[in-house]
Amino acid sequence: MNPVEAYLTELRDIRASGGVPETSGYPALSSLLNEIGHKLKPKVRCTINPKNAGAGIPDGGLFTPNQFPKGEHEPLPGQLPARGAIEVKPTSDDAHAVAQSEQAHRYLEKYRQVLVTTYREFVLVGYDLDGQAQTLESFSLAPNEAEFWALAAHPGSVAARAVGERLTEFLRRAMLRQAPIAAPQDLAWFLASYAREARARAAERDLPALATTRKGLEESLGMTFSGDKGDHFFRSTLVQTLFYGLFAAWVFWSEHHPPTDAQARFRWREAAGYLHIPILQKLFYDFANPSQLGALKLDEVLDWAGEALNRVDRASFFDRFEQSHAVQYFYEPFLEAFDPELRKELGV
Repeated sequence: MNPVEAYLTELRDIRASGGVPETSGYPALSSLLNEIGHKLKPKVRCTINPKNAGAGIPDGGLFTPNQFPKGEHEPLPGQLPARGAIEVKPTSDDAHAVAQSEQAHRYLEKYRQVLVTTYREFVLVGYDLDGQAQTLESFSLAPNEAEFWALAAHPGSVAARAVGERLTEFLRRAMLRQAPIAAPQDLAWFLASYAREARARAAERDLPALATTRKGLEESLGMTFSGDKGDHFFRSTLVQTLFYGLFAAWVFWSEHHPPTDAQARFRWREAAGYLHIPILQKLFYDFANPSQLGALKLDEVLDWAGEALNRVDRASFFDRFEQSHAVQYFYEPFLEAFDPELRKELGV
């Protein structure tokens, strides 16, 4: 049983037994976060109701191993959760509204990052590189409470597994967000994680504009996507092209903005100016244009990926991965992180 399936199962059983809507779900949430956090490097551990550090007692905190005495389950005195606080509300609440509450802002000022959840919705709030408080990312298991409990009633279903994989990716990113990005494999993982979310969104609906994009890719690559397998490969290729184009634009942008320029910010909506391949220019235009492919909401995922690129320690990254060769050689670690089976199939 995967972590999200176990999480949904436990929440379903708690509800059936008449548990308190908010607090009775703490163990299920803690188990989910610990199961995912245990596999990260460095590991992340969830502690429920850590001690008051001056902003009230949060529902949970996300700590790293060095914050605990060896063999102990309680963090060292005075330690603030390195990966932020957790604020929990019942499934009937609106997590985005909770994220704007006075309590959430108080926690944010103290802990610098807060994961707000209603068990079905997850909103990560924090600060951008310019020190402005904002919603960093969000994810919802279901659009409303009724659909969430319908999902929880069948935690092993295909739908639950699919959305569970996306939640797992979101929580990994949330717990790793404050970790430095310097090594090529770290950046490859973040971009691949966002690319998988984009692929899931692209698979959710068909738009007339996608047909034009598909034709453009077929002409550019000299191939045809046919049948169900071809459709899957088209969407995967579309996302790979988009996110690898994003990386390439960032590399070319970096040539004009040295790491010593602390105020420089890469903006993906300007990516087309750094890319001189027509199909790439068209893709970035289409995804930035609400009247074209905006309904897929991939622009939101590109915002998150662009923000991750701005967090990269560029001096260290290009020291390990020579800038003049980055676009050529980064594809292998990216594809390995994005879709290892496809990488094997393509012989990359």
